[in-house]
Amino acid sequence: MKRNFWIVLAVGLLALLWTRQAYAQTPVPSDDAVNAVARQLFCPVCENTPLDVCATQACAQWRELIRTKLAQGWTADQIKEYFATQYGARVLSEPPRQGLNWLVYIVPPVLMLVGVYILFRAIQSMRKPVSSESGMNDTDPNGTDVPVSDEYLIKIEEELKKRQ
Repeated sequence: MKRNFWIVLAVGLLALLWTRQAYAQTPVPSDDAVNAVARQLFCPVCENTPLDVCATQACAQWRELIRTKLAQGWTADQIKEYFATQYGARVLSEPPRQGLNWLVYIVPPVLMLVGVYILFRAIQSMRKPVSSESGMNDTDPNGTDVPVSDEYLIKIEEELKKRQ
């Protein structure tokens, strides 16, 4: 009886240790979780290629490193900061909002507003009636001739009147 007790106790302890080891294993992050982070990083080898679609060996290693970091409990921001520290801000898909990088966020909207203003003014000027700037004698609203100020145009007017 004592012997059976010790056997059951030993088997129970082994089962407990075996299940304890299974609980200690961290879950492997899915490919979707890895790609969600990799999509926010650029390949260090290929120019302007997101890490989630790059086929180089370096990118495959980076994705495995991302998988490892996610399994250790790192957040996406911590992983991006790690890669930016290691390889520089050029690996980030979105530049950090500090220093001169603010220009990336400010200049395009300002240029859009300026373009809309110029377009508005151009359309507005097209709708106005065109005033005669030919230099010929114009008539004012009363029907009287307005004198021309340019001497050359005055001579041309005189020559035209002689030929009529």
